[in-house]
Amino acid sequence: MKFIGELHEGEKISGIYLCKHKQGAVTKNGKPYENVILQDKTGTIDGKIWEPNSLGIDEFEPLDYIDVVGDVTSFQGSLQVSIKRARKAREGEYEPGNYLPVSDKNIETMYQELMGIMAQVKNPYLHRLLQSFFQEDEGFIKAFKENSAAKTVHHGFIGGLLEHTLSVVKLCQYYCRSYPILNQDLLITAAILHDIGKTKELSSFPKNDYTDDGQLLGHIMIGAEMIHDKIREIPGFPEKQESEVKHCILAHHGELEYGSPKKPALAEAVALNLADNTDAKMETLTELFNSAGDQKDWLGYNRFFESNLRKSSL
Repeated sequence: MKFIGELHEGEKISGIYLCKHKQGAVTKNGKPYENVILQDKTGTIDGKIWEPNSLGIDEFEPLDYIDVVGDVTSFQGSLQVSIKRARKAREGEYEPGNYLPVSDKNIETMYQELMGIMAQVKNPYLHRLLQSFFQEDEGFIKAFKENSAAKTVHHGFIGGLLEHTLSVVKLCQYYCRSYPILNQDLLITAAILHDIGKTKELSSFPKNDYTDDGQLLGHIMIGAEMIHDKIREIPGFPEKQESEVKHCILAHHGELEYGSPKKPALAEAVALNLADNTDAKMETLTELFNSAGDQKDWLGYNRFFESNLRKSSL
């Protein structure tokens, strides 16, 4: 078996992969086919079963491990697999640890680094709020370490939420050193908390899909509610500080059309939006370029960037 991250156009694929998604569809000519997403620890790849009723295609469901044979092709700059044969793999034929994408950074090391930054927050109420999540809530801590930061767009792997949060916090530390107008305690607290709602928006791996609350509320609203609930347990927490923290959370996507119920009205909210957007886009580019391997050509139109993309020539 070759890992997905090692595949190239024109190769044959043969091995066991996790079926993350499966859905029937119809071509423009009315011919049925199936969309499949295959996953291993190095990433995902789109697959097509053009002859779903053929003898080589056995029954299987999403989240099954399937033994597939097919051809690696390219469509609009991205690799995909034309699946010729597929069967549900038997237990013992695969090692589950090979199929869950994991951060290439050490999760415990990242968490301790985040805790070191948290310890520098001097405001007693903000520090107490952070402690209530990151030092005292064992269920939250486990989910925060293991969850992804997104279903597909960026940091879609175990430890992705932690890795993304730490990167955003570090960018905010730089902003605080460069722009004295920023309240460091408020910005760093908001940066650490900005995506905590994703621990409830997205289910754990291998599913890594939207929960009911994720679909109905979204991580921004969920996160604001989680903060409000913790603050109720902290005696004397100033109302104005609560509003400012929650505003940063509610505005961190920057624009109403991007899911934020409020546009940034504090300098700290502006800085958090910029840091969050920077890390999300740079990680998306990193994952896109990694999946392209040694390819130097244009990668095709990307809807996230609304542009055709390629690596620089140097």
